[in-house]
Amino acid sequence: MAPTQEQEAQTLRQWQKFTQGAPFSRELGLEVRIAKPDWCVISVPYQERLIGNPATGVLHGGVITALIDSCFGLAVFVALNQLRAMVTLDLRIDHLKPATPGREVLGGAVCYKHTSELAFLRGCAYHDTPDDPIATSVSVFMFTGGRSISFDALAGAQQNAAPPPGHA
Repeated sequence: MAPTQEQEAQTLRQWQKFTQGAPFSRELGLEVRIAKPDWCVISVPYQERLIGNPATGVLHGGVITALIDSCFGLAVFVALNQLRAMVTLDLRIDHLKPATPGREVLGGAVCYKHTSELAFLRGCAYHDTPDDPIATSVSVFMFTGGRSISFDALAGAQQNAAPPPGHA
């Protein structure tokens, strides 16, 4: 049975909470927009402090790389429906054009194959549609062992966790 809209919205909120748990993601302002096994999307808002070239106002290429890499990690977790310790083993990014100054950038990814040791991904960064990419990318992630945590267990822990001080 397909999930309801409310279930999908709840899943999205839980993945956003997880993503915001990483200081680097918070610093960049990453926001999970779609978290489905066939396509995950994370956005990064345009921020002057993330500009790579002050003369043009274009976001730094490292921001695009971090966005895509983060989206790849999310795509693996969503495809597996669990958290597993892993590292980016290989990451290739082809920067095709600069991001448009003043606009948020979306990163989209899919984990199209995984084995017991590796996950294979493809994705891109874009503004309006993945058919007009800013950058395209492929990657391989390697699982590093350790304990896996099911998404359901993560969701339960998030619901039972006390809010941080000042966030009641």
